[in-house]
Amino acid sequence: MKHRNRNLWPLLYRAVLIAFTIYVLLDGFVIPRSYQTVQTVQAQSVQLTADDTTDAKSTALTSTAATVTDNSYSNGNTTVTITSYREDDTDIYVADITLSSVSDLQTAFANATYGKNITATTSDIAADNNAILAINGDYYSARSGYVIRNGVLYRSTSAGDDQEDLVIYSDGSCEIIREGDITAQELIDKGAWQVLSFGPGLVENGDIAVTEDEEVDQAMTSNPRTAFGMIDSLHYVMVVSDGRTSESAGLSLYQMAQFMKSIGVTTAYNLDGGGSSTMVFNGTVINNPTTNGNKISERKVSDIVYIG
Repeated sequence: MKHRNRNLWPLLYRAVLIAFTIYVLLDGFVIPRSYQTVQTVQAQSVQLTADDTTDAKSTALTSTAATVTDNSYSNGNTTVTITSYREDDTDIYVADITLSSVSDLQTAFANATYGKNITATTSDIAADNNAILAINGDYYSARSGYVIRNGVLYRSTSAGDDQEDLVIYSDGSCEIIREGDITAQELIDKGAWQVLSFGPGLVENGDIAVTEDEEVDQAMTSNPRTAFGMIDSLHYVMVVSDGRTSESAGLSLYQMAQFMKSIGVTTAYNLDGGGSSTMVFNGTVINNPTTNGNKISERKVSDIVYIG
């Protein structure tokens, strides 16, 4: 009997270890957890100076009914133009955006909920928020790092000293920071409107910031990609490339950085890519999102960046 009991302990240990491992995987990637419900169309306002308020009132008076075509949108305050390119055997879609106020550059969580493993397609989140234009965000729920959205601090835990984030400030300017150099609260105090934590930075001060062999951990060299860039304050681009199909090879980080620089971007940042890479304009998915090339379909994500 004692001999039999001794044989049972290793079996029990292995069973507990397997069960714990399964729970960790489910908790990390499957089990949804809601931390905070957010207003569906998030309307937090940017902190404005007296001069900014005057400008905003003047801008409101000049707003007109929107003019929409298959590849453009304009309402007097916001203009969006979609252009497609063919580079490096890959289809690339560029949304050129000019805004009157950074408050029109919004982010949204899947199901209007900040949490873990809460996901929806980019097009569904866009529809829930009446987005004119949307791209997938940084998939914050599967990653660590700062989360500041529409001026609200949701997560202040750092992903590490070398983690590079994109900061979009209330004056419309952009900056790539390292979390080891500044706290999330200090970013809020500086007027951070959006902070996206994926990376790396692709272009800084007009110069390519990645090497030819640099890649995101566990990513293939050529991928579908999503990137955000600033040409000037309140003049941005959202860029999505196809990949992993016979029609589009995909881009490396360096190739995306080269492309961003070629269209005049001074600051550019890499967002979640692969099967997540999706661009939606006026309710239509305009690229070809795919995870493995076998099927053109959207992957569910935790958040989007959009123009409302």
